[in-house]
Parts: sequence; structure tokens; C-alpha cells
Amino acid sequence: MPIAVLASLAAAVCFAVAGVLQQWAAGGRPDEEALSPRLLGHLVREPLWLCGIGLAVVAYGFQSLALAFGPLSLVQPLIVAELVFAVPLSARLHRMRLGGREWFGTLAVAVGLALALLSARPHGGRPESAGALSWLLILGATTALVAAALTAARLLTGPWRASATALAAGAVMGTQSVLLAATVERLRHGLGSALSAWQTYALVAASVVGLLLIQSAFQQGPLAASMTVIDATEPVVAVTVGTTVFGEAIRTGWPVSAVTVTGLALVAAGIVSLDSSPVIAALRGRRAAGPA
Repeated sequence: MPIAVLASLAAAVCFAVAGVLQQWAAGGRPDEEALSPRLLGHLVREPLWLCGIGLAVVAYGFQSLALAFGPLSLVQPLIVAELVFAVPLSARLHRMRLGGREWFGTLAVAVGLALALLSARPHGGRPESAGALSWLLILGATTALVAAALTAARLLTGPWRASATALAAGAVMGTQSVLLAATVERLRHGLGSALSAWQTYALVAASVVGLLLIQSAFQQGPLAASMTVIDATEPVVAVTVGTTVFGEAIRTGWPVSAVTVTGLALVAAGIVSLDSSPVIAALRGRRAAGPA
């Protein structure tokens, strides 16, 4: 168990630094590149961004190690601690200090997510049980949510715009997790089974679209406005699909459900606090000029 805890925290730190490096690189790109493949085309030539991607790969390695020695219900809540590292580090990079409001927002999202995941504790489920109609509903709902979020992003400014794009990114990445589960299940029956399944190719497509949306969210606003929403949306989408389509079970009843709802309320309060913070809004302006 100690190995799982240490590996989870190491993954959280690596994810945090990876996010900061990617956002710093993406934040310097012109506004017109948002949601365009040109953004990724330019970023792959940025050494700082590539370092961020490399650190993310290392983080996934630590996460895999943690899962080898501990349950997902322990590992996932610890990994969301990345927010506690990432937001202050991003502010430090911009030569700015977080106040009480910003610390509250950051801790509220991190603690709220940990509470919700620990209390609900999703488990079980059979990805192969989903039929064609279920998959159509999943992909249709994801597409509708992404379209609504991106439409809202066009109407918003500042951190709210980045959060709206991050909502779309989180929805895609949550669906990617679902597709990954289906692909892994296919691999149990052999490589040929996986290569003959449409879910495998949908997984690749979702990964590319998710990467573009994440970098666009990073490009549009400060890290606190994007990473918090992505970290909140991805597990909510994945757990929702898992319970409604794959038959995963979550803990319910009093006081478990009350703790879950409290955790989600904390997440929402934290995101609103960060997005309405003048300090967080100023981080976007500081990036254009570079550190003071």
C-alpha cells in the first residue's frame, strides 16, 4: 500500500508539471489557432511542450505502478492532488501569488473530487455488455455536450472561455476512458479481435480530438481555469457511462450519497471561485508578455 500512495503522489506531481509546461507553451500561441490542427502542428516543434508530453508519459507509468499495488479507489483520489501542485506552480511561473480565494478554489476542486471518488467508489462493470444502441447514445450525448460547450466558449471571455473548452475536452477524455475499457476487453480475446472492433479506431480519434481540445483550453486561458474542469469532467463522464451502460456499481445510501453530493458541490464552488478570480484572469495577460 505505501508503494501505491507514493507512486500516486509521484504521478500527481508529474501530471502537474506536465500540465504547467503544456499550458505555458500553448498559452503563447495566437488566439486564431485555438481548436485548429495548426495549434498541435506548432506545439510539436516546441521543446517545452514536448517535455510536458514526456512528463505526462512518465506520470502514466507511475499511475500504472500505483494501480499494480493499490485499488483504483485509492489511486484516483490521490492523483487529483495534481491540482494542489499545478495551480500554485503556474502562478509562481507567472510571478504572481495566490490569495485566499484562489487557494480555496484550488483546494475545493481537489478535495471535492477526492471526496466524490472515495465515497462513490465505482467498481465492476462489463464493457462488452454495451450494445449498438448504447454506444450510439454514448457518442451522441458526448457530441451534444461538446457542441454545447464549444458554442458557449464562443460567447464567453477570459477564464470562463477556457473552462467551457475544458468542459468539452473533459467530456471527450471521459468517453476515451470508456472506449479504452472496451478496447482492453477486446484485447483479452486477442489482437485480431481488437483490430476488428470500431471502438479501437474511435479510441484513437477521441485521443487526438481530446488532445486538441485540451491544448486549446490551455491556449485560451490560465491553467487553473482549464485543468480543474478537465479533472472534474473526465471522471464524471466515465463513471456516468460506466454505471448506466456497463453496469458498474457505485456506493449509495446515507451518508455515502451525501458525501458524494458535497464533493461535487465543492468542485463546482471551486471552479466558480477560480474563474471569477481577478488573479487567475490576470495570469492569461501575463503569459503574452512573459514572466516579469
